[in-house]
This record gives sequence, structure tokens and C-alpha cells, in this order.
Amino acid sequence: MLRTDEILSTIEMLHAEHLDVRTVTLALNVDDCAAPHVDHMCRKMYQKIVSRSGGLVEVCDRVAASYGIPVTNRRLAISPVATILAGHGHEAAVQVARTLEAAALNIRVDFVGGFTALVHKGTTPADAVVMNSLPEVLAKTDRVCASVNLASRKAGINMDAVREMGHVILRIAEATADRKGCGCTKLCVFANIPEDNPFMAGAYMGVGEPEATINIGVSGPGVVGSALRRRLAMAGKITLGDLAEEIKITSFRITRVGELIGREVATELGLPFGVVDLSLASTPAVGDSVGDILKTMGIRQIGAPGSTAALAMLTDAVKKGGVFASSSVGGLSGAFIPVSEDAVMADAVGARHLVLEKLEAMTSVCSVGLDMVAVPGDTPPETIAAIIADEMAIGVINNKTTGARLIPVPGAHAGDFVDFGGLFGSTPVIDVRNAGASETFIRFGGRIPAPIQSLTN
Repeated sequence: MLRTDEILSTIEMLHAEHLDVRTVTLALNVDDCAAPHVDHMCRKMYQKIVSRSGGLVEVCDRVAASYGIPVTNRRLAISPVATILAGHGHEAAVQVARTLEAAALNIRVDFVGGFTALVHKGTTPADAVVMNSLPEVLAKTDRVCASVNLASRKAGINMDAVREMGHVILRIAEATADRKGCGCTKLCVFANIPEDNPFMAGAYMGVGEPEATINIGVSGPGVVGSALRRRLAMAGKITLGDLAEEIKITSFRITRVGELIGREVATELGLPFGVVDLSLASTPAVGDSVGDILKTMGIRQIGAPGSTAALAMLTDAVKKGGVFASSSVGGLSGAFIPVSEDAVMADAVGARHLVLEKLEAMTSVCSVGLDMVAVPGDTPPETIAAIIADEMAIGVINNKTTGARLIPVPGAHAGDFVDFGGLFGSTPVIDVRNAGASETFIRFGGRIPAPIQSLTN
């Protein structure tokens, strides 16, 4: 049972520590909007989104005000557009994206996810339409987010699609060169994409989900950091086990707050409640940083030996605390390390304490992967594909979700500073060593088979 008095006490105690509900995401199935003519399909989609989601922002604001906890983002995630684009072409994909943008503006959500293709075992013509339309779609919309699942534990890695996405990402950067390649900030490629993820850019509604549902993304790096500092200030010997326990307790409290708000929003909208995604998601704000937590745990320079172990402990403790607090934990739950959105991580890249290879190692134990990483604009497409392939391999072999949100910044070189604005933050461009040395490997194409551990039937 959720005890309101207990939760209100927690809210009061943590009010000044960047505790928020990072996102309330309404997931909506739009498969029934398919139609032979794109105009008809877009009308159906627009009407369904507005009629089913129109009250989301108002309800979120009312519930947030009643508890004094801000809901930072209100978002929409739809079922993969590749499904309804079957039989349609490039122009239809762009028109659907414009319809999603118009609907998002009407209902006042921050982002809409689900411009998605699932190609981990092969690419259909509709998937190809989605992938090839991404440069134009992401350049001509502000709120539409996209994702492509390139690999899975059961299927292995679709290296043809990985190679293609290396080229697509560069074309997106070129299409938004006047904005420093910011179109790439709205695209994430995945291995083992979760079907109930409320966080952008990878949010979409998977097969097997209800017609509509409410998913919550709760964050609180500042809360966890403050709790650890209070624990370290206490007299006596403190061990890493003690710190892990403090993280678990704090994560438990955060999850309870998020679930209460999520269930109230779902009830008012007359929708089922889905999951709480307890992910420590950084923002550029001072004090709201996963990197800062790692420093509090004794890693003075992010990227130094021990960084991966500290992040592993943090991620595991967050998950344990969240699972104990709720029977509906899902999504990506754990700890994000988005470079440009985390001021401490960005500083570590600028000081060259954190290099691409160490960052990749840390992604083996975090929630997602190489997130919001700016790379030189002249990075070859095969090198971008190879970086993605490495990240997909970590996910497939370790049976975890991994992703890559890489931003080739046109005209920028390693060490240059770029500012993407707002939630996307700012960062130095990371050095990509040995660029071009993986071309032959990537050009082989085909599919890297699933690992032997996948044979669990």
C-alpha cells in the first residue's frame, strides 16, 4: 500500500534536492490509424492523439501542484510508425512526422516518441522508409523523436542496418548543420530496446502493451547525492556497503513518490498505470548529476580507474531500491550517463580524464550507453557504425539494453565546445581515435549471430 503520509514526509524532506518526476509519458497505440491514403491516415492519427491525450498536461499540472513535486516533462509515445507506414513511401513518412509534430503542439507535450523501426533481425521496406526519412524528419520537426533497434539477445546484430545508420546519422547532422547537428539529439539506436520506456529519444509503445497507458520516469541524482553526503558526514567508519544501502533507501523513497503521482494521473485520465522507470537521469543543472554522485563516492576524476565499479554499484543499488518499492518497475531503470546533459561528465571529457574507450566500458554497467556524445563532424560513417556496433555487442552479450546517441557536429573537432541548448546541455567534442580503421569490418555487413547464451527455450 502507498502511504500518503509517508510520501508527503519524504517530499518535504527532499524538496530542495532536485527531486522531480522527470516525465509522465502517455503511451498510445496508433496501429488502427493505418489507411491506404496518407491524408486519411494522418487525419485519423491526429484525431486519436488529440482525443486520447488532450488532458495529459492539465492533469499532470494539477497532480504535481497538489504534492509540490514538479513534473518536468509531459510526453507522448506511440506504437512504431514503421507498422502503419507499410505500403507507403518517403513523402508519407515526412507527412506522418509533421502530423505528430502538430498533434504534440496541440496537446502541449514536450516530445513525441515512436518514429521507430525495429530491424534487429532484418529490415522491411517500411523500416527502410523510416530510416531513410530520418534526416528530413528530424530536421523539419522539433518535438518528434526517433529510435531504431539494431540488435537483440535473440537475433544478434543486424550489421547491414548498423552500417546504414552510420550514414543516416551523418546525414541528420548535415541536415541540421545550422544547429550544430542537433537533429541527432533526437535519435537513439538500441540493442534490446525496452517496450515501456518513458524516456526520450527511445520512448515508444511496444507490442503487447494496452491500447493506452501511463508510464512514469522518476529521477533524482541530486537527492541521491545529498543522501550520500549526509551519510558520509556521520561519525564512524563508512564502507561502500553502507553507501549502497543509503542509495537503496533513497531510491525506494523516490520510487514511492513517482508511483503515487503516476497512479493518480492514470486514474484521472481513466487509463491503466504502466511502469515506474527509476533512472537517475542527469540535467545540466548544478547538483543534478550522476557524475557528481560518483565523485561523492570517491572517484575524484570521472574516467579514473574505479569509475566503472562505482557506476555498477550505483546502478545496482538504484534498481534494488526501486524494485522493493514497486511491483511495476520497468523501462531502463538504473543510472544514465549522458555526457552533454551532465555537467560533471562533460567537464571530465573536456579535461581528457574521460575518453571514448573508458566511457564505452562504463556503459556496460549503466542503464543505456553512449548517450549524448558529440564527435567530430568529419568522423567517417563506418567509424560511427563501428562505435554503434561495439555498443550493440555489449548489450547482446550481457543481455541488457544499450544504446547510442551520437552527435557528429559539423565543422567541429576534438576539444571544441558545443552548446545544444536547454535540456540537451553542452559538451566538448570527444576525441575519436583510430577513425577509419574499422571500414573493412563494417563493410562485410550481414548479421552477427546471437550468442550461445540466447538459446534458452
